[in-house]
Amino acid sequence: MEANRKWLSIPEDFRKKLIGNVFCTNCKGAVTITDFIIVDHPVGIMLEGKCKNCGQSVARVVEMDE
Repeated sequence: MEANRKWLSIPEDFRKKLIGNVFCTNCKGAVTITDFIIVDHPVGIMLEGKCKNCGQSVARVVEMDE
């Protein structure tokens, strides 16, 4: 619940940019993350999901000031 609160505290336009800018090691570039969950991370939150292009697991850490 805390991770979701942190995620929702980010402005919507910036959240959309984060969702569309996740690195995929299979595609070798920035992709859109799909089917993601938001989890707590020591420096903020982490998005864990799948690459929109190939379906491989991807993740993005979002650093946040508390």
